Amino acid sequence: MKRLLYILIGFSALVLSSCDSNSGTTSTTSSVAKLSAFYFAANDSMPGLAKAVFTIDERLDTGLVWNQDSILYGTSLEKVVPKFSFAATPGAAYLRMPDTTVQLTGYDTLSFTKQPIYLTIRSSDGKTTKVYEIRPTVHQVDPDLYSWTKLTDAIYPEDDSEQRVLELDDHFVMIASNGWEEQVFTSDDGASWIDWGEAQGLPYGTRVRQIISDGSTLYFGQDNFLYTSTDGVTWSGQAVSYPILTMLLYWNNEVWALVDNNGYELALWKEDSLQLTDLRPDDGDFPISDFATVAFQSASTRERAMIIGGFAMNGRSLNSRWNLEYSKHTPENNGYRLEEFSIDRPQFTTLTGISVISYNGQLLLFGGVDKDMKYFGREIMISDDEGLTWTQADSTKNRLPEVYQARQKQTAIVRDFDIYLFGGQDASITHSDVYKGRLNSIDW
Repeated sequence: MKRLLYILIGFSALVLSSCDSNSGTTSTTSSVAKLSAFYFAANDSMPGLAKAVFTIDERLDTGLVWNQDSILYGTSLEKVVPKFSFAATPGAAYLRMPDTTVQLTGYDTLSFTKQPIYLTIRSSDGKTTKVYEIRPTVHQVDPDLYSWTKLTDAIYPEDDSEQRVLELDDHFVMIASNGWEEQVFTSDDGASWIDWGEAQGLPYGTRVRQIISDGSTLYFGQDNFLYTSTDGVTWSGQAVSYPILTMLLYWNNEVWALVDNNGYELALWKEDSLQLTDLRPDDGDFPISDFATVAFQSASTRERAMIIGGFAMNGRSLNSRWNLEYSKHTPENNGYRLEEFSIDRPQFTTLTGISVISYNGQLLLFGGVDKDMKYFGREIMISDDEGLTWTQADSTKNRLPEVYQARQKQTAIVRDFDIYLFGGQDASITHSDVYKGRLNSIDW
């Protein structure tokens, strides 16, 4: 049975017994020298220290004691109390450190800041010795810090084009339009890009920022035609029953569009036709261009999506935040509900050309301009309450690189816990650079 023992200075005095044929008493000593557990004692000034779980690897020569999940960032190992449990009562146990050697008492306050550190155990019969390296690991990066890397300076030369990046199968597709033709670029990782040539089959005046993807097919709608493509290069059009004002988003396994049916109405592309939903937003307060969309699951586990900002049909810049929600318990509209949050919370500024993602339980908003075409800045806005209210992110932890200029109409995509920011326009040019960011603790 394993027992936690606090080893006193004179380990030879702890030899349990010896064999003496003349006395008639019989006792045994042990030849086992083995560590069965290691941890740090709790310390109020260092929360989480005692929760660090250490693994003991028994190796032929020197064993290894290590923690797979690193101790919290910023935790000091300058003054800690190590605790040991042994498979059998040892005759001696001591720590050999870079600056000193310490024979253990069980109450020692030691510094584990310098490595290597070796624990030597000698069995109670003095015949066996085992050495373990103790290697505690503390996170060296701030878990709340967002780290950013520039993947490429430019996918194509700077110009005044409009662009959109979408995910298609296992790669990114950027479609850039100069007003009369659309050029297609692809990448597997966001760093290396291939020019796939000019898109064929799209109508004149295509607004590429209104193209959406369901992961395997791209969609664009204009007037009474819906255009689709499986590679971004070759497009085919199909006549539809209602004029398409804009494609909205792919959400809840459905392709959503805004159509004109004697007024605005949301429609689903299903079974090769537009199917009306009877969700009718106010024509003057619903965007048709330069809006942002984001899909996520609410705290109540309902599928939700938001349509934020953008321009109305009359060119007015909007501060609207339309909320789409699905519940299988809602009988009307096949479980869908549409609500405008900005009616009750109008302090949200008018914004166009923004990008919004769902990340780490928050909504993050990038870029955009206000109604006077003033750039919103480099600051990232966050919402902790699913889009109801927004505040500026902590600029010491969550900020874009200094070289990243304020811009609008960039694309933000989350893939495998990474945030990708593609291109966008500043006051003079359209960029086609790519940045990748990640919260340090997102996959710890």
